[in-house]
Amino acid sequence: MRGPFRLYDTYITDSQKILTDRPVKFMSYRIALLPGDGIGPEVTEATVNVLEATGVKFEWVTHSELGANAVEKHGVPLPEHVIDSIREIGIALKGPVTTPVGKGFKSVNVQLRQKLDLYANVRPCKSLPGIKTPFKDIDLLIFRENTEGLYSGLESYDERHDIADSIARISKAGSQRIINFCFEYSKTHGYKKVTVVHKANILKLTSGMFLKLAQEQAVKYPTLQFNDRIIDNMCMQLVVHPQDYNCIVTTNLFGDILSDLAAGLVGGLGVVAGANIGEKYAVFEAVHGSAPDIAGQNKANPTALIRSGEMMLRHLGETKAADALHDGLVEIYTEGKYMTGDQGGTTGTVEFAQRLAERVKSHI
Repeated sequence: MRGPFRLYDTYITDSQKILTDRPVKFMSYRIALLPGDGIGPEVTEATVNVLEATGVKFEWVTHSELGANAVEKHGVPLPEHVIDSIREIGIALKGPVTTPVGKGFKSVNVQLRQKLDLYANVRPCKSLPGIKTPFKDIDLLIFRENTEGLYSGLESYDERHDIADSIARISKAGSQRIINFCFEYSKTHGYKKVTVVHKANILKLTSGMFLKLAQEQAVKYPTLQFNDRIIDNMCMQLVVHPQDYNCIVTTNLFGDILSDLAAGLVGGLGVVAGANIGEKYAVFEAVHGSAPDIAGQNKANPTALIRSGEMMLRHLGETKAADALHDGLVEIYTEGKYMTGDQGGTTGTVEFAQRLAERVKSHI
């Protein structure tokens, strides 16, 4: 079985290499735990229970105040001590955090990525059995540049003329490293195709540079099939024949859109994982929203963060534990007996995690 995630050494920090290379039977991993808000604490607790069922030992360093509740206590949505903790530990597991729309504070997710230089957003969108979708056997990986583009935060407003400007800043260095990441990952993990997505027909300098760098990199990987797609065409391609694609690499905004589109192909944001990777740090997260309307009601589906936990296990080199989690989750979805409300069932968050934990233990 090809697991959905395992970082190659080039992108593992020195401290993480030590964790990966040494015997880990009696090791306890320190992980910064950021439950978030809304349903975040519920799905985080469920994920922790499932991860601990693998037998891997964790020391959780919990930071409960993020977003609006952090603003109330610390005056900022992302306190500096949280950033310092992740820098010290190297790895974090994060639940969803509410981002105000059109006003209020800047997204905590964007701040984390920029402050920690988590340049690679990796979103596997892989079919699970038992979920009714128009397509089967989808195995997509979206590699999104995470720190530049239209999310650079370079905005201005001309009050005299009521004109708002936003600069899409794209650098050669920033583009090169996400492109390299995608190609190397694809080769290392047995994927056959890489597609670069752009808008070089209109954005000739920014998208044009990204496309050119990808074309140059493709020459170095002759065993990989390479092609490019304009962003609007790519959206159409993914809802017509998504099985024709494997690994997709693109700039920040396009990657944000495509990763959500791809998630919709396999059942929605509630069942897909996400990771933000940099040279020194890694944050594994739920990619869905905080769903405050159902917070505290034991209704949330924890699958997304659980799958992100599986990615974290593979990042740590805990392949057996990751496989046990993966196989247990596939069994739960294949049987369809313990589905949460979003998948047409009546099972609560807590029971779902308990049932999955039992399956995980049976595979260890």
